[in-house]
Formats: sequence, C-alpha cells, structure tokens
Amino acid sequence: MRFQVPQFIEVEDKIFGPLTFKQFIYVAGGVGIAAILFIILPKFLAIIISLPIVIFAAALAFYKMNDKPFINVVEAFVKYALTNKLYIWKKEEKTATAKGTAEGKPLEQVYVPKLSESKLKELSWSLDIKENQNPITPNDSESSV
Repeated sequence: MRFQVPQFIEVEDKIFGPLTFKQFIYVAGGVGIAAILFIILPKFLAIIISLPIVIFAAALAFYKMNDKPFINVVEAFVKYALTNKLYIWKKEEKTATAKGTAEGKPLEQVYVPKLSESKLKELSWSLDIKENQNPITPNDSESSV
C-alpha cells in the first residue's frame, strides 16, 4: 500500500491573492481602524494617529525578525512587560587583609570541609571552587613504594 505524505506543511496557503489568511486579517484590521479614524477625526489628527497603526499592521503582516513572524516579537514583549522580574545583585568581593598578612601578598587558601558523602558532589564542589583535592607530588609517590 502506498500513502501520500504531505509536503510543505510549514508554508501557509495563499488564500486572498498573494496574502495568507493571517496577513489579510492584519492588513484589513489596520486599514479598517485607519478608515474609522478618518471618518471620526479631522484629517490631520487622523493621519497622525492612523499612521503608526497602519505601520504596525503592515509589520505584523509582512515583517520577519530572525525568520520568525513579528507577532512572536510582540508576544514576547507583552509577556516580558507584564510578568514579574527577578533582579539579582552580584556583590563585589573586597580584598580584605587579615591580621598578620602583609599587603600585596594573597591570602592563603582555606580548607573547605566536605559537604556531603557523595564523591561526585565533592568533586564538583572542588572543581567549582578550584580546590586541589589530595594533591600528590612526585616525591610522595616515590616514598610510598
């Protein structure tokens, strides 16, 4: 048995001449709002108000940003503007000098106690803080033989 596999399913059908259904709705909405403004308001004021509306409608219909429709950008902007934001403050570390240490010399590394019984967590912790765990020098390995 042979089956026909649909192809080009990502491409929208052109329904109204060279426009897809979504493009037609965006253009018709923008032109409709502009026409209503021209009927209700004086010409000068109608032009000033309807021009951004028509440009926005044209951008929704035809403009693509990073090969994605402009409506995705508008949706992301609205979602960002309306949701809560988490601001994280990163404290800058100050170079403190302890008693008994001379200025200009770096402080010695402090031994960090083991946090868990899992060796993998200990290893990842030691890599995160750049701690040498069980450093073996060549003289140590020779003396144990």
